Amino acid sequence: MKATRTPDSSFVDLEDYPFEAHYLDVEGLRMHYVDEGDPSAAPVLMLHGEPTWSYLYRHMIPVCAAAGHRVIAPDLVGFGKSDKPTEKRDYSYQRHVDWMATFVRALDLRGITLFCQDWGSLIGLRVAVENEDRFERIVIGNGALPIADDHARPRLVNVVAFLAWRTFATRSPVCRRSGDSGQPASMGSLGSMEQALPHRVQRPRSHHERWRAAVPATRAGCGRAATYDAPRRALPARGRGARAGGTDQPADRIDTGLPFRFGN
Repeated sequence: MKATRTPDSSFVDLEDYPFEAHYLDVEGLRMHYVDEGDPSAAPVLMLHGEPTWSYLYRHMIPVCAAAGHRVIAPDLVGFGKSDKPTEKRDYSYQRHVDWMATFVRALDLRGITLFCQDWGSLIGLRVAVENEDRFERIVIGNGALPIADDHARPRLVNVVAFLAWRTFATRSPVCRRSGDSGQPASMGSLGSMEQALPHRVQRPRSHHERWRAAVPATRAGCGRAATYDAPRRALPARGRGARAGGTDQPADRIDTGLPFRFGN
C-alpha cells in the first residue's frame, strides 16, 4: 500500500497543541496519537471525524488529563500526522474500523471511556461493539451509527442532506491541489475553514472521494456490519440520555466520568 506522510515541519508551533507525538505501526502504516495524563489511569479515547484530526481535542485533552484521566487521541489513517494512503481503493469503512480496532488492542486499552464525533462515532462505535469488554462508557457528540433495522427508515431531509454531502465530497474543487504549492485550487467558505484547522498540507483527493463512498446509500447496503447493540450506556451530547443503559435522564445529569456537562 502506497502512502504519503505530512512532513513534521508542517506541525511546528501549532497554537494550543504542545503534545508529544507518539506513533504506532498499524498494518504497515504509521499511526499518530496523543497520550497525555496518568499512564496508569483508565483511558479516555477521543476519536475525531472529517475533516479534522486530534487537533480537534486540543482544549479537552488537558482538562481530562488534569482530572486524573489518561487521554489518548489518535489521528485516523489519512488524517493529521498519520500516514495517508494515496489510492481510493485503499480506503473503506471496514478498513478504518479494523485499523482502529488494531490500535486499541495494540495499546491494550481497557476500561475505556470513548468520546467520539462525526466519523469517529461511525468507526468508534463499531470498535466498541466488537470489543465490549474493553469499554466502560460511551459519550457521543454529533454522531451516530446506522442500523440495519426495518424500523430505521431515514427521513427525506436526511437522505437529501447525505446525497448533497456526497456530491460535494466527490466534485468540490476545495479538495483539489493546484501546482506544487499544495493549496486548493478554489477555497470558498469550507476551504477557509480547513485552513483554520492547521493541517497546512491538504490531504490527497483520493482520501476525500473515498469517504463519501464508504457509507451505504441504501438501507440494504448496511448489512450486518453496520448493526449496533449498545454496550453499557450511550449518551448523546445534547438532548436526553439514550435508553441503551436503561435511563432517560437528561444527559447533563448522567455521570459520564468526564469533567464536562452535556445538555442544553
